[in-house]
Amino acid sequence: MACFATFACYSIILSTTFTTIHGIFSEQSLLSLSAKRMEKTTSLHFYFHDIHDGENPTAMKIVEPPNESVGGFGTTFMADNPLTEGPELSSKLVGRAQGIYAVASQHDSGLLMVLNFAFVDGMYNGSTVSILGRNPFMEAIREMPIVGGTRVFQYARGYALAKTFSMSMKTGDAVVEYNVSVLHY
Repeated sequence: MACFATFACYSIILSTTFTTIHGIFSEQSLLSLSAKRMEKTTSLHFYFHDIHDGENPTAMKIVEPPNESVGGFGTTFMADNPLTEGPELSSKLVGRAQGIYAVASQHDSGLLMVLNFAFVDGMYNGSTVSILGRNPFMEAIREMPIVGGTRVFQYARGYALAKTFSMSMKTGDAVVEYNVSVLHY
């Protein structure tokens, strides 16, 4: 019995125990529950270039509703948009906005945004921040939730404020200024 108790103590000290509850496997790490990590807030500022026209579009329509729907309801786009330091496309590339956005409202101008901001510069190179939320794109300033991230931004949460910098009604091309506040470890 002492040997079993010693083994149980070692498994707690080593921080990982495995249990099966109703046929579902779960892992609990006691060390990670007790370890304190400092939470940080990072503020990011960049410009999102949504380019539908020209030789190298960065966003394209992948789903179009079969009939004339209210405000394009259901229209879906795939994006791999550059994120730059300044509003000019030629300014320093800091990342890419990769994902899907779709017209999700039949009553107003609301997009469903499912995007990863994948950073390619400096200390954030290889890190991502994920957005999943509503973008009422005709409002002056829109707030969207940060729901996760990777690498530097593990366990991220926060919000992104978007403001249209410029937009072409003819082509649909847009430059959107983003101010992002991310809480992470």
